[in-house]
Amino acid sequence: MKEIVVISGKGGTGKTSITASFSYLGGKDLVVADCDVDAADMHLLMQPDFNNAEDFYSGLLAKINPDKCTNCGACAEVCRFDAIPVINDQYIVEPLNCEGCGYCPRVCPVDAITMEDQNVGKWYISTTKTGSSMVHARLGIGAENSGKLVAQVKNEAKRIAIEDGKDIVLVDGSPGIGCPVVSSLSGSDFAILVTEPTVSGLHDLKRVYQLVKKFNIRAGCIINKSDLNLQVTSEIEHFLKEENIIHISNLPYDETFTKAMINGQTIIEYNDSNLTPLLSNSWDKIKKIILNKWGHMTS
Repeated sequence: MKEIVVISGKGGTGKTSITASFSYLGGKDLVVADCDVDAADMHLLMQPDFNNAEDFYSGLLAKINPDKCTNCGACAEVCRFDAIPVINDQYIVEPLNCEGCGYCPRVCPVDAITMEDQNVGKWYISTTKTGSSMVHARLGIGAENSGKLVAQVKNEAKRIAIEDGKDIVLVDGSPGIGCPVVSSLSGSDFAILVTEPTVSGLHDLKRVYQLVKKFNIRAGCIINKSDLNLQVTSEIEHFLKEENIIHISNLPYDETFTKAMINGQTIIEYNDSNLTPLLSNSWDKIKKIILNKWGHMTS
């Protein structure tokens, strides 16, 4: 079983639409993991059934027992995050501000404060419209520890792939280079970098590839909207050649991206799209790269 992660140095490059198209082409032969947990939207295109849901707990949250609290204010005085305001003449903990440091219960003279495990989101095991298994998640508003939730999603996807005898785990990673991206890349075998021909697109491609290099992961690149700025596209292609990054394909600008999303479809499903053969060829090329690198893979 091999893991392919699709990432981009910035948002808006078409990463999720491309990943969903590959997922549709792969069908039941792969397991999908949506690791963009801070702004998950792959479910809009793959229509998972949300059949199995589990709460995700990470970090601690202070809680004040109003029956014990004497309103002495000692907790509010030591809180460096202004997380303990007075509401209706009672000290409470504001969840979005609490960092879970555990200082307030140490200073409470009547033991009215406890530290409780924090529910920061949910993760799901679903079946998509193609019949493939999909592991995905929703991080709570303002919640942290997205890297841990990404790890949970990836581990479950790998477990399902091994149990069901699937060859590929296809991961939709987060944009940028932060903790969720690091977690998405950890343990991956091949990274697909999706970029666009803009100054910021090239800059962020270079940033995210530095991260990929630190993990010693082989990489390929898809240049989306490649015909919008041919000069920058040429610069990207030069960078790929310099860094020995596999140039998978160039995709021209096509309003099919938007029209397909409006209809809740992948680009592959949308009729009369010039992108369909290009994406199909890209997916075939990616599978051949895996075959050549790791030998024959059973279906």
